[in-house]
Amino acid sequence: MGPTPVERDPIWPFPSATPTAEDEAVQVISSARTAKPPFGAVLVGFAAGTILLVGGLFLGWVAFATPVLTGLTQTGQRAGMTQLALGGAVWAFTLVAPPSFAIVGALRLGRVARAVSAKPAPRAIHRVAGVLGDEFISASNLHLPDGRVLRDLVIGPFGLAVVTELPPPTATRHTGTSWEIRRSDGRWAPWENPLERTARDVERVRRWVGSADRDYVVKVYGAVVTSDPTVTRTPACPVLSSDQIGPWLASLPPSRIFNAERREDIADHIRAIV
Repeated sequence: MGPTPVERDPIWPFPSATPTAEDEAVQVISSARTAKPPFGAVLVGFAAGTILLVGGLFLGWVAFATPVLTGLTQTGQRAGMTQLALGGAVWAFTLVAPPSFAIVGALRLGRVARAVSAKPAPRAIHRVAGVLGDEFISASNLHLPDGRVLRDLVIGPFGLAVVTELPPPTATRHTGTSWEIRRSDGRWAPWENPLERTARDVERVRRWVGSADRDYVVKVYGAVVTSDPTVTRTPACPVLSSDQIGPWLASLPPSRIFNAERREDIADHIRAIV
C-alpha cells in the first residue's frame, strides 16, 4: 500500500524534530527529506504572495494617486445608465481589488515565513530519549522501500518497535474504526485508522527486515502514543501515553540473539534507505 493522503498533504502536525543535547544517550537516525518544505513550494508561495501584495499596492496607487479613475468615470449631469453602471463597476473594483490583493498576498507571505522558520514540536520519542540507554537507536521519518513513511522506529535489545504518535485529540475524531483528521483549512478528511495502520506497519517492517539474508529473526512490536482517553488498545496494538513509552520499551522481553553487533547491522540497513 502506498502513502496515505495524509502523508501527501502537509497537514500532519508533527514534523521531524532535531535531536537536542538530552538525546545524546540514544543514537538518532533521521531523514532530512521532511525537515524543511520543498524549495520549489517556498519559491512559488513567495512569488505569488509578492505579486499579489505589490499588485494590490500598485492598484491602490493607480486608483487614488493618479487621474486614471477620474477619466474612467462619468461625472456630468447627462450621464446615462451605461455610464453610471460603468462608473459603479470601476469604483467597486477600486475599493475591493487593491485591499483584497494586498491582504491575500500578505497572508501568503506569512504562511511561507511560518513554514520556513517554524520550529517543530519535539516528538514524544525524543522527549523520553534521555531516560533510555545507549543500547537504543531511534529512527525518524523512515521511508520504507514500498513508499510507506514510519514516523518513529526504535531499535533495542528486544528487536524493533514501531511507535506511532497521534495528533492532539482536538485534531482527530473517531467513531468505531472510522477516523477523521482536521486539515489545515479546518475541514475534516478521512484518515487511516492509526491502530490498524500501526499493526500493518509492524508487518511491513517484519517483511522488510526479513527480506535480507540473515541467520536470525528480528521481533517487531508496535504501539500508538496519544493523550486521548477514548482511544483503546487492540489485541495487536497497545495504546500508551507519552510518559509510558520508556517503561513500555523497557518491559519488552530482550532477545538473546539480537546482540549489539546485530542491532548495529540493522541500524546500518536503516541508514542506507533514509
